[in-house]
Amino acid sequence: MLTTQAVKQIQAYCQTLQKSAAVEGADVSKQFAISPPIETKLRQAIAHSDSFLRMLSFMSVQQITGQVVDVGTGALLTGRVKDGRFRSKVGIAGNTYTLVETDSCAAITWEMLTQWANAGSSGEFTKLMNNAITRNFALDILRVGFHGVSVAETTDPVANPLGQDVNKGWLQIAKEKMPGQVLASATLDPTSVAADSFKNLDSLANDLKNQVINEVHQESPDLVVLVGRDLVAAEQHRLLEAADKPTEHEAAQSLSDSIAGMKAYTPPYFPAKQIWVTSLKNLQVLDQEGTQWRKARNEEDRKQFENSWLRMEGYAIGDLDKFAAIEAVTVA
Repeated sequence: MLTTQAVKQIQAYCQTLQKSAAVEGADVSKQFAISPPIETKLRQAIAHSDSFLRMLSFMSVQQITGQVVDVGTGALLTGRVKDGRFRSKVGIAGNTYTLVETDSCAAITWEMLTQWANAGSSGEFTKLMNNAITRNFALDILRVGFHGVSVAETTDPVANPLGQDVNKGWLQIAKEKMPGQVLASATLDPTSVAADSFKNLDSLANDLKNQVINEVHQESPDLVVLVGRDLVAAEQHRLLEAADKPTEHEAAQSLSDSIAGMKAYTPPYFPAKQIWVTSLKNLQVLDQEGTQWRKARNEEDRKQFENSWLRMEGYAIGDLDKFAAIEAVTVA
């Protein structure tokens, strides 16, 4: 049951939300639009709730569909033209984005609210409430970004627990717009018995960079490797099994930090058997300016407090030439 102390804390939280919404007369129990500065603050809070997500590109756009702008281009922008001025376009023709209606809702049970109310001051309660939405919404953005393949009119979270039908994520976008950047499969085999196999993750990542990434970007200092946990675990196991020197043990332990001389990451919800080479800022999350709506209400019939965030949202890759991936890596 919901205690009187929890009710007071909920009321204080709603008053704080109303004040921070910067919309005069807003009733937070009903859907209300939030102002552009608060849109930015909300996006920043969500992005900064996850250490990986904060390194990606978050941008607001004016239209539901449009041309992707690559703010982190590595192409040559300097030169000269006889009797004129040199110019180089930022972005690739035909690389467009599409935003779709996206609805997030964090439902917190009365039992949990009562526990939080007893945890300390109203400030602590508000912090717990805010963290409940920012952290979970951030992880959802990554889930859909890594696994999204389609846009369903009505999504099915049971059949698609990773948000596969919520939106098209980065890999799906690359497969549709520039399929040559995504290889279907590869094999890791330290014995090199398997045909066309790679001995280790270093050689695999190097091949992606040198054969798939456009030569314009191959020397870009911001290229990183995103690698699935199964591949890291298999490679570390192989290195530790073969290690007979302290330096080899160190190499195994540092594998999750650096691969093929590039910084390596295993982000939350990244596919366990995939490997990507790109720059983090090349992965974009877009929303339409002025379309964000919030609602926070205690739903007595369901015995829970529901915090909702509705917006137009989509994903994009700034420069498809700077993205390379293998969809399924098999460990021999």
